[in-house]
Amino acid sequence: MDTIELLTGKRDSLTPPQWMNFVGGGDFKEIGNEFFNYFKEIGRLKPNEKILDVGCGIGRMAVSLTSYLKDGGSYEGFDIVARGIQWCQKKISPRALNFHFRHADIYNYGYNPTGKYKAVHYQFPYENHSFDFVFLTSVFTHMLPQDMDHYFSEIKRVLKQGGRCFITFFLLNEESLGLINAGASTIDFKYKLDGYEGNLIKDSFIPEAAIAYPEQYIKELYEKYNLEICPPIRYGSWCGRKEFLSFQDIVLAVYGVESQQAVRELNTAVGV
Repeated sequence: MDTIELLTGKRDSLTPPQWMNFVGGGDFKEIGNEFFNYFKEIGRLKPNEKILDVGCGIGRMAVSLTSYLKDGGSYEGFDIVARGIQWCQKKISPRALNFHFRHADIYNYGYNPTGKYKAVHYQFPYENHSFDFVFLTSVFTHMLPQDMDHYFSEIKRVLKQGGRCFITFFLLNEESLGLINAGASTIDFKYKLDGYEGNLIKDSFIPEAAIAYPEQYIKELYEKYNLEICPPIRYGSWCGRKEFLSFQDIVLAVYGVESQQAVRELNTAVGV
C-alpha cells in the first residue's frame, strides 16, 4: 500500500506512511505548513537562523522547513521515539544536509518504556547559547511539572541572547475553565494531578496523556527563566472557544537581558 501511494502521488517521499505516524491526528503536511507559517509570522523566523525542534517526532515540522533554511541556517531536532528519528535521518537529512536528528533515550510510559534517562535529568545535547529559535509543539501538553521546569532551564541554556522560543500548551484560565466545566472542551480534563494544585489531566493512570496547566503558573515559569512573553498569547480551540488561531495555545517568548526591547521589536514587526 505504501509503494502504491508513492507511485500514485497520494503520498510524497517526505511524508511517512500512516502506520509510522505517531504524532497525532490531522494531515501531516497541512499541519507542518500551518506551523511553518506561524514560525515566520509570529516567531519572525529567518532563513539564516539556527533552530531547535524539541520533540521533533517524525519530522512533521521539519519537512516544511527544508526549503526555507539556507545561508547558514540549520535545524536540529531530537525525540524519544527511535523509529521516528531513524526515518528522518534516512529520508530528510540526505536531502537537506543542514538538518540533523538525534534520538534522546528518555523514559516515557507510552512512547519509550525502556528509556535510559529521566526527562528531569536530561541535558539537551547542544552547546550553550547556540540557537536563535527553539520550538516545542505538543510537548508540554504531555509533560509533568518537574520535567517541564527542567526543560525550561535547558531552553534558556541553549538560546542565544535575544533568541525566541515558540511553545504550545493547554492553558487554564477563566475562559477555558468555564468551557471545560460546561462540557464544551474537546479534551475531557476531569482529573486533578496529585501533588500539584490547579493542574488538570484527562487520564488518572497515564497523566502524560494530556496535561493542562494554569496560565499563571506557566507565566511564572517564563519569568523564572528570564523568558519574556511576547503578547498576545494565541489561544486555541481545544477547550471549545469560538475565536482561536490553532488547536493548542501558542506562547512566544524572547530570552535575555534585552528581551523587553526585543519583544517591542517583535510586536512592531507583527503589527501588535
